Amino acid sequence: MNFCSHCGARVSLVVPEGDDRERHVCSECTTIHYQNPKIITGCLPVYQDSILLCKRAIEPRAGLWTLPAGFMENGETVEQGALRECWEEARLTLNTPALYQVFSLPHISQVYFFYLAEVASLDFSPGPESLAVELFTLDALPWNELAFPVVRSTLLDYIEDRKTGDYPVRNQVITPKDYLRSSKPTTPN
Repeated sequence: MNFCSHCGARVSLVVPEGDDRERHVCSECTTIHYQNPKIITGCLPVYQDSILLCKRAIEPRAGLWTLPAGFMENGETVEQGALRECWEEARLTLNTPALYQVFSLPHISQVYFFYLAEVASLDFSPGPESLAVELFTLDALPWNELAFPVVRSTLLDYIEDRKTGDYPVRNQVITPKDYLRSSKPTTPN
């Protein structure tokens, strides 16, 4: 950030009084410009023994499969954002969403929330950000074509949790090493 969005003057990186880290502060009006993590919210849509995935039509990772998710908007709850993203990307309606996964990605300042939810209707189709939308049985998931480490981790946890029928809320950290690993094709055992 170079200029204040309030008055247009130059900003500098300084530690404001009472703070413990550098912030962009306007040299004229002293407005502090906080930059906080982005929230991404979405769903793990399940139907019987299948999971719905979307093939991305946009960057990053266009052409790869992901769970329907995206940036939360102002004025909505995390759950509302997750359901909106499912509609936007897959024209998908869901029943009984329950928080399932929370991921922190501090290296890119993002936090992900995924809800586990039942597919309400098989009348779904690609939205403008998806090339395709498909239900995959658990033994046919496209492991070598997944877009993001959070998707891989969520799918692996879901497969394990199905064995016990217990779906605890998980809180995980994804590191840059996880991104390097996810870019290499690997099918789980």
